Amino acid sequence: MAKYDDASWHTGGDYPEDLHEENAATHIGMYLMWCIENKLISEELIEHAPEQIQKVKNREITGAEFLIEYCDGQLDDDDLSDLGNLFSNDYYDEESLYAEKNNTYVDDYTQTFEKKAEEQDFAYETVYHIEDDFENYDLVQPIISQRFEGWKASKDL
Repeated sequence: MAKYDDASWHTGGDYPEDLHEENAATHIGMYLMWCIENKLISEELIEHAPEQIQKVKNREITGAEFLIEYCDGQLDDDDLSDLGNLFSNDYYDEESLYAEKNNTYVDDYTQTFEKKAEEQDFAYETVYHIEDDFENYDLVQPIISQRFEGWKASKDL
């Protein structure tokens, strides 16, 4: 089993003491929400949590809330479809050829919110201070979609 990201990886070391550990799942949850919306999740996950997946689609819960409750705070290859895994292998891995030529998801995520903060004349204390809300998801969603379309074109899919 390959693991793309895990909230627990982010909570050690210099993780801000003033934040709940759930904040470490925000960026992962936004990516998972995009995968849910784009039908790139596994049949196993769909069978495991159909009502909760619908709640994500209806924006009743965030992707991070789903990730924490139903995926133990981690995103791995069991959660994604074959196409979702192919894309995630390239987009999430900083050593992939695709990411080297374009960007990784985490880089796109960070740059999106750095730009937001700059435009609104403030700065996030850390990347973990980005709010887990649908307004922020709506900022990063089109960038992931653009990367996905570019990735598919590069693979002739």
